Amino acid sequence: MKNIILASTSTLFGQNYLSYLLPEVKLLFKSIEEIIFIPYARPGGLSHDAYTQNAATAFATLGIRVNGLHTFTDPAKAIKEAQGFFTGGGNTFLLVKQLHELGLMQILKNAVEQSKPYLGTSAGSNIGGLNMQNTNDMPIVYPPDFTTMGLVPFNLNAHYLDPDPSSTHNGETRETRIKEFHVFNEIPVVGLREGSWIRVKGELVTTEGSKNSRIFLQGKEPYELSAGSELNFK
Repeated sequence: MKNIILASTSTLFGQNYLSYLLPEVKLLFKSIEEIIFIPYARPGGLSHDAYTQNAATAFATLGIRVNGLHTFTDPAKAIKEAQGFFTGGGNTFLLVKQLHELGLMQILKNAVEQSKPYLGTSAGSNIGGLNMQNTNDMPIVYPPDFTTMGLVPFNLNAHYLDPDPSSTHNGETRETRIKEFHVFNEIPVVGLREGSWIRVKGELVTTEGSKNSRIFLQGKEPYELSAGSELNFK
């Protein structure tokens, strides 16, 4: 049974790393003593060690040990033997490139689909979708494939922002960009606002958190889905 949280962000404004999510994280990793952290997205060029330490500090409050995947000589074996996983945010292009080039994307998918709990935030949530084509990140590197784990039958747009009617910015809104995607693609997209997440328990997929989610389907007007609602796109 899949046991997954895909969150828009790791940190709400003015709060500590993961603090808003910790009650849910505690339930997700119930009875788990140790997890693997996947630091490949490296926000701001942060080192793998420093990024892993951030995660370890947060998880220490739950009594859970954290090991960085980058420290294993055989990362595929480490994933197969792990109790659970956390993939942090940063640049999705970099994260996807590393996972594909190391041959780990499918291995991680298999492990999560075998009931090992998975937490993703931002880029780490993006890779839970069918592909990474709705990321907001700049293409600082070129992945060999945009395909991601497909843990859920849709794509995510983490850090979703609503149009600001008072803004003088003339660039495209997030909604416009997703509609551009739907000119060429049928895949549903869930816009996750800050403080929101997707919860997967077996075959049940729900929206959770403090904000509504914005749902985009090809050829239809986007609509709002309140927290606690089942995601079935009907």
